[in-house]
Amino acid sequence: MLEDRTAPSIWPDEYPEGYAVVDVETTGLAKDDRIISAAVYRLDARGEVQDHWYTLVNPDRGPGPVWIHGLTAEMLAGAPRFPEVAEEFGERLKGRVLVAHNANFDWGMIAREYARAGVEPPVRQRLCTITLAKTLQLELPSLRLQALAEHFGVVQQRAHHALDDARVLTEIFRPSLRRAATAGLTLPLLACQPLTEWSDPVAPDAGVPAQQSRRGWRPSRRLAPSPYPNPGRFEPGGRLVQGMRVAFSGDTSVDRELLEDRAVAAGLHVAGSVSRLTSLLVTNDPQAPTGKVSNAASYGTPVVDETVFIQLLKHVAPAPG
Repeated sequence: MLEDRTAPSIWPDEYPEGYAVVDVETTGLAKDDRIISAAVYRLDARGEVQDHWYTLVNPDRGPGPVWIHGLTAEMLAGAPRFPEVAEEFGERLKGRVLVAHNANFDWGMIAREYARAGVEPPVRQRLCTITLAKTLQLELPSLRLQALAEHFGVVQQRAHHALDDARVLTEIFRPSLRRAATAGLTLPLLACQPLTEWSDPVAPDAGVPAQQSRRGWRPSRRLAPSPYPNPGRFEPGGRLVQGMRVAFSGDTSVDRELLEDRAVAAGLHVAGSVSRLTSLLVTNDPQAPTGKVSNAASYGTPVVDETVFIQLLKHVAPAPG
């Protein structure tokens, strides 16, 4: 389906002043994986392309799933390391909304790379094209990049190549933005919280061939349930109690896994969703258009930000005897 490329005459005043459409290829999908290539298309307020940029990145480890991204250790050996491209990458993001397909993943990888480099990324909001497609109520059997490309009449030339994926995403985002502006829709923007504390497991042996790393390159994480019964909801102004069910939503400055581990160590139960049984929701963006935030409002679940939660963790009350 080819989209009408005529920009609406009236543009919402609250829309951002510019966008950075981003794609990164990585050594894997885990939080300790590394970026090996990055591409950025800069767009103005109405989605017109201003320029684009691409770089390879030496991850100082094996390249991961070469059968997906096609980047071998030999190709990456002479590439700059992330700290060497952080400034230029940052200039492409500065003052813009980061746009990506599954933006939570791309932003998470970018935030970790900047944290490792000891530099704060200059971006404060992101927009996921999957969420935008849902906001536009596109009637598609799938919201994968390929399906959206076909819907908007965009031809993919090199799938899983950062520059081509960013180009395709740009040509998907531009008509989507126009359609949203024409309808006067609120863009599903989320806050980007830079990491100040994180943990990286020991990296895999850089000498292991990529095909040998196929097994386990997408590890799952399961947290032990609390051994204590749920005492009910958190009372604002009170203390957390062992057994309470705590859920997290959105970005945190302390790595999410560290916060989850500390909650479990304190005797809390970390929940993956918000239900009537949830004692507390922790989020730095209580107005975010997410399912957890929406459910918390619906159920009347208490909400605190990350700073308050960290203080509450220091004084968790023991489970009722």
